[in-house]
Amino acid sequence: MPKVVVTGSFDDLRSRHVRFLEEASKLGNVHVLLWSDEVVRTLDGTPPRFPQDERFYILQAVRYVTQVSLVSSLIGRNVVPHLAEIQPDIWVVDETDDSPQKRAYCNNHNLYYLVLNETDLGGYPCPQHTYTGPLLRKKVIVTGSFDWLHSGHIRFFEEASELGDLYVAVGHDENIRLLKGEGHPMFPQDERLYMVQAIRFVAQALMTSGHGWMDAAPEIARIRPDIYVVNEDGDRPEKQKFCEEHDLEYIVLKRTPKDGLPRRESTALRGF
Repeated sequence: MPKVVVTGSFDDLRSRHVRFLEEASKLGNVHVLLWSDEVVRTLDGTPPRFPQDERFYILQAVRYVTQVSLVSSLIGRNVVPHLAEIQPDIWVVDETDDSPQKRAYCNNHNLYYLVLNETDLGGYPCPQHTYTGPLLRKKVIVTGSFDWLHSGHIRFFEEASELGDLYVAVGHDENIRLLKGEGHPMFPQDERLYMVQAIRFVAQALMTSGHGWMDAAPEIARIRPDIYVVNEDGDRPEKQKFCEEHDLEYIVLKRTPKDGLPRRESTALRGF
């Protein structure tokens, strides 16, 4: 399998970043060289929005990424000194990060250089990942809007997936507005679904089709999970009652960030 290298800060991970990583992964195993906080400050003149440990954790959770390494220095402003050590076959860059220095480096080191443009990275492909593991594991479902996907969501998925194969029911736009009011969600349902499915802890992501706090009821009837997991903020009497009536185990997880990372909430990030 070819070794593909990509580089950057991946600060405030959005769907374009994930689309970029997905397209790069079609060429081989993706090794992300992640700019440290110091490198970001040097390049941009300001610190990153999200610290390097948090950015590292999020990238490791993306299913299209094989490996992540932290980079603390560059050659000039464009070339990574670690490339010689890694010996990749392909260096993939976003067109916004293309530079003559990178092209020259690849020409001089017999390294294939590929630039992905806006057309390459457009849209939100339908989730293609299908779980192929053992069929005897319990099925676990979580539900929510998962607006502005952040490290708190990913930690929640990670913990829930330890209980069984994780199915994530993503609330459709109309219902999110119904529950949270105008201005919600921040990102459209296709984009939110795409981002959730990109996380390696998720066996399958799907869109809800119902309404209210139990908008995932039709999906639950189809999936037939064993466990319904919520965090403390998502605990609702309607959900508890539904689980009692449908013989579903109901588990409430504490909202605890990954060790060393800050607590994140989508609502707080609206003005971040």
